[in-house]
Amino acid sequence: MYKVLTLNHIAVEGLRRLPRERYEVASEIAHPDAILVRSANMHEMDIPATVVAIGRAGAGTNNIPCDKLAARGVPVFNAPGANANAVKELVIGGMLLGARNLAQASEYVKTLKETGEDLKKAVENGKKQFVGFELPGKTLGVIGLGAIGVEVANSALALGMKVIGFDPAITVSNAWQLSSGVAQAETLDQLFQNADFVTAHVPLIDATKNIVNADRIALMNKGAVLINFARGGVVDNAAAIAALDSGRLHAFVCDFPTPELIAHPKVVALPHLGASTGEAEANCAVMVADNVKDYLENGNIRFSVNFPQARLPRLDAWRITVSNANVPNMVGQISTCIANAGLNIEDLLNKSIGGIAYTIVDVNGEPSDALLNQLRAIDGVLTLRNLGKPVT
Repeated sequence: MYKVLTLNHIAVEGLRRLPRERYEVASEIAHPDAILVRSANMHEMDIPATVVAIGRAGAGTNNIPCDKLAARGVPVFNAPGANANAVKELVIGGMLLGARNLAQASEYVKTLKETGEDLKKAVENGKKQFVGFELPGKTLGVIGLGAIGVEVANSALALGMKVIGFDPAITVSNAWQLSSGVAQAETLDQLFQNADFVTAHVPLIDATKNIVNADRIALMNKGAVLINFARGGVVDNAAAIAALDSGRLHAFVCDFPTPELIAHPKVVALPHLGASTGEAEANCAVMVADNVKDYLENGNIRFSVNFPQARLPRLDAWRITVSNANVPNMVGQISTCIANAGLNIEDLLNKSIGGIAYTIVDVNGEPSDALLNQLRAIDGVLTLRNLGKPVT
């Protein structure tokens, strides 16, 4: 029986992926094997030693100490792309909010006290201050062409916009999904030049902090719209406010309110609505539950932010998994121990990323406690799991 601790409400569609006959799932549980989380801050949490996997029902993992967990041999799973449509729709909505001054116009109407013909006159007299512009023919710059960025770029093309994208690390899979009509920017500065809209879809790391700054905003067309539904630190808010005040920017639409942004009349700040749809929450929960389940039962790793991807089909054999420091001769030592125990390796997969390596080994007989202890004793081994034969 696997024990799974939930730190937040996890959509029931995801929890249903964990069969009750093999999983105990609760918000309070002793000695959990895995933790499912959405927004809870785990950085100061005393994570039990029994935990072998963390699943984040969403894309970002800033609330999880991923490096510390990697050093313990614990993979952190996320759900990239599961909320892509929800965020894409919000970006399209954000472009319309900015271009057509919709939020400000709505606030103006709420101030009207007139009735009857006087109200009609007030509406007609006031609408002149909210004249906007249309999307077709305008240029959208998309920073980051992951699952969300690709959907945004393709949708903007369908709206008649010109689109230029920047992502030097785009995956082959995402490149296949990207429309051929999206132009490639060689540099970020090239993307900002001539852009009427810029939207960022990147994680918040050292390399992306304030990636949208004063110098780059200055390259945009006068009266452009800036959108940030990625992470708060991706945009230099002070630079955005200065550009709004100077008229360089027409509007700034973001999902990460600060007192300064809330107070500015040209800012539309939303309460972190990026993935706040029932569909997105369900998609994220299903995706992360499936991947945590596959890891617990089969040792396979898919969509981990701190471990390499590693998937090996199950044979009618006993499975051992080893996570270790990425140093020479680890596979050789593992293989030698198995051979000395009189077992034959039926299949083996070894993958690494950065300082972490991960090995899945299928052997033709049940590994003894003595063998497992030998493997654990190898210098550099972080965790070892004996998964037995596949469940039928």
